[in-house]
Amino acid sequence: MSDLQDRMKQAVAEAAIEQIRDGMVLGLGSGSTAALMIRALGAKLQRGELKDIVGVTTSFQGEVLAAELGIPLQSLNAVNRIDLAIDGADEVDPSLQLIKGGGACHVQEKLVARRAERFVVVVDSTKLVDTLNLGFLLPVEVLPGAWRQVQAELQELGGVAELRMAVRKAGPVVTDQGNLVLDVKFGGGIGDPESLEKEINNLPGVLENGLFVNLTDQVLVGEIVDGVPGVRELA
Repeated sequence: MSDLQDRMKQAVAEAAIEQIRDGMVLGLGSGSTAALMIRALGAKLQRGELKDIVGVTTSFQGEVLAAELGIPLQSLNAVNRIDLAIDGADEVDPSLQLIKGGGACHVQEKLVARRAERFVVVVDSTKLVDTLNLGFLLPVEVLPGAWRQVQAELQELGGVAELRMAVRKAGPVVTDQGNLVLDVKFGGGIGDPESLEKEINNLPGVLENGLFVNLTDQVLVGEIVDGVPGVRELA
């Protein structure tokens, strides 16, 4: 990752936590930009600038980090509401539809985003695209015993699906829920995310896919202008 991208991510993470108020129940997202946000939140809590915060994490990664920073945590089942969820994205289109799941956490991420009163997405400018899936594959979480069947049915929908393999472990990536991930490429990208999200989720053996449709309230974009990191808002 370049130094410029690091600076964009840091700027947008710091902008996001300005929306947090005392007493909030927060959805704490996954990925590199969300991790910077969680660190900035932990620092504010330690300085006494925020209080009575409860976090609901979207991954084991976020849970470990938040616990290390002393951020109080609850499970999704233990809270009555989520006031604000902040998370990253792998792609954002002009209608604020997303692809998420590069870290294979999209099931819990979608549950938290759906529950939140307000869902704010934090990205650097490299994640903005005109059409979803031209550059980033669509993750689909599947039951381990059904991946070949789902792979064939995704092909009938026009997608080329490959089982995601682990990098520093033999065999496939296993999600926090104990499932497998198919990464799918649709020729020409995804023009109708809303219909495709439903079609894929209706396939037997699919738990959830990485299309986040009509969930996003605001996107904060970190960018470098004249060598200076800044943030602009899409809503």
